[in-house]
Amino acid sequence: MSLQTQPYKGTRDFYPQDKQLQKYMFGVLRKVAESFGYLEYDAPILESLEIYQAKTGEEIVNQQLYTFQDKGGRQVAIRPEMTPSVSRMVAAKRQELAYPLRWYSLPNLWRYERPQAGRLREHWQLNVDLFGVESLAADHEIIQIADAILQAFGAHSNNYVIRINSRQLVDLYLKDYMKLSDQQVYQTTKLIDRWHKIEKAEFHQHASEILNDDKLYRELIELMESKDLGTLPTEIRNHQSVKDLNELMELLASSGVKSAVFDFSVIRGMDYYNGIVFEVFDSKPENIRSMFGGGRYDGLVGLFGVEPIATVGFGMGDVTLLRFLEAHKLLPKLEPETDVVVILIGEVYQKAQIVVKELRGMAVNVAVDTSTRKLDSQIKNAVKSGIRYCLFIGDEELESQTFKLRDLQKGEEKSLSLEQIASSLAVRHIQS
Repeated sequence: MSLQTQPYKGTRDFYPQDKQLQKYMFGVLRKVAESFGYLEYDAPILESLEIYQAKTGEEIVNQQLYTFQDKGGRQVAIRPEMTPSVSRMVAAKRQELAYPLRWYSLPNLWRYERPQAGRLREHWQLNVDLFGVESLAADHEIIQIADAILQAFGAHSNNYVIRINSRQLVDLYLKDYMKLSDQQVYQTTKLIDRWHKIEKAEFHQHASEILNDDKLYRELIELMESKDLGTLPTEIRNHQSVKDLNELMELLASSGVKSAVFDFSVIRGMDYYNGIVFEVFDSKPENIRSMFGGGRYDGLVGLFGVEPIATVGFGMGDVTLLRFLEAHKLLPKLEPETDVVVILIGEVYQKAQIVVKELRGMAVNVAVDTSTRKLDSQIKNAVKSGIRYCLFIGDEELESQTFKLRDLQKGEEKSLSLEQIASSLAVRHIQS
């Protein structure tokens, strides 16, 4: 029986060129997060099952968690998200940490779901969280970071839209204004979360069944389709949640965030959100899924038996980000990280080591072809690998300390000293 060469369903193999692209993306994400003063952290990929059962959405807990019982009889889950883990970490050192606390991470996460465009069972995700700020300044900063990341990749404000809502407003509207029962509120919020994921006819059918009132149904649909806080009922407009949304919109506009709009359909599926929430959508109509999102979750740290702390954060998955960058042609052409391949002329392997070491000491990434193939075959292999330069080293070159550097793209060849070689390749690094 031969073994399969394909990876586990819903996961990806990362060949060197794929890993290089991932490194580029992660480099941009880290640079932006750190420019706002955030520090990187990490946590184990395994967590106790109970921390997800406490506040994570039912769909994830009941259908998407990878769970097992370990050899000690403990119920364990592979992390599907990072928020419970970082909340646990903050709770563990609640009194020792300095606030505001700005942390970010880039973990890989697992969810057992049907693989589809933009969704896999394993993915990597940027998580950015701000602890200890109760004011709208925290919500403003987090959304600023999300916007700055897309801008850093070269996106324009018309390439995406940041849809913002408030869970407090949703609760107010459904409970106090529409007078829905707890069961109706629960069903309606779950349905609202699917607004952008299902056909409108299906949404209308379910909404009619839940509400069983034509007037309430029409009002809900009108609000769902509106992007203007001014369309809210008069008796709701003076509520603090609406004032917060208006103020946040003004803050974002004043700081150059041009893509933010109010959208009552944004509710986020996680049960721990309790304030401002947001999601970022690609503006291309063929990609209607939310790319990423987040919001305020002030109560999650308190579940670990310590005093609660105000928290705002978001998660950005690498799969949806990559799809966005590809759709808008924002990915750069990445050259191989190997600068030059050394081709040995004659039996000079040992004597050439000092030259190779010197080049590496001058920040040149050097690969040495140690095969016994013919010269032409070695050159062709370098071209096939995408390496732009090859360096020939033989007894003559070692004697003169002048080496032939060939540009495999242009077909040009120059005789240079090691310092000149390192300098020319450094210029290439700067240009790329």
